[in-house]
Amino acid sequence: MQDPNEDTEWNDVLRAKGIIGPRHKEAEITEDQIQVLMDEAIQRRTDLPHSEGQRDKKINDMSLDELEELEDSEDEAVLEQYRQKRIAEMRATSEKARFGSVREISGQDYVSEVTKAGEGIWVVLHLYANGVPLCALIHHHMKQLAVRFPHTKFLRSVATTCIPNFPEKNLPTIFIYHQGAMRKQFIGPLELRGDKLTVEELEFMLGQVGAVSTEITEDPKPQIRDKLLCELEDKSSEFY
Repeated sequence: MQDPNEDTEWNDVLRAKGIIGPRHKEAEITEDQIQVLMDEAIQRRTDLPHSEGQRDKKINDMSLDELEELEDSEDEAVLEQYRQKRIAEMRATSEKARFGSVREISGQDYVSEVTKAGEGIWVVLHLYANGVPLCALIHHHMKQLAVRFPHTKFLRSVATTCIPNFPEKNLPTIFIYHQGAMRKQFIGPLELRGDKLTVEELEFMLGQVGAVSTEITEDPKPQIRDKLLCELEDKSSEFY
């Protein structure tokens, strides 16, 4: 049987005589409906199909291997854009967090490791001598800070290997460099606050120079002294 909706001369004659009704028109799609369809298409491209225990996992949360597996069923150009973005983010994170420990250097390494460390790199160099207790304490603190601030290069070196005849009375010494330029020197026990130096104080001191991104904004040592003074004042008030 001939389709009454088919656009033929015979159907036109039948319609003119009222034998068949007018041809049905296809439903028109509004602009709002088109926008909804586009939004749904974009959503499908940026969501994973439902899987075991997971719903709508975003592509931003996917690993590179998961993105490669999905390429067969999704738009390759869109996925490639996300892949490149993830690769760039991972590289940036890797480059920033490339230190994380205190490394030993010799005088021969001084130029390459310190003065030519690279653009944007902060270097904290501890000059020490074996058998000096405060040097051992500084090294202990620096190992903790190196883990917490992997963007900063923490180094140490036997003082006389970098600077011949360096006076032992000046130990420990800390040099701070940024982009090859000396920014700060802490020379000797007095400037490094002696054997009572805490890791928080050292972090504060390095943070004041800009070598680490510390959240310690007030010197911990004066705070400790203020607390002791308050306790003494409270005790003295008991006698009045």
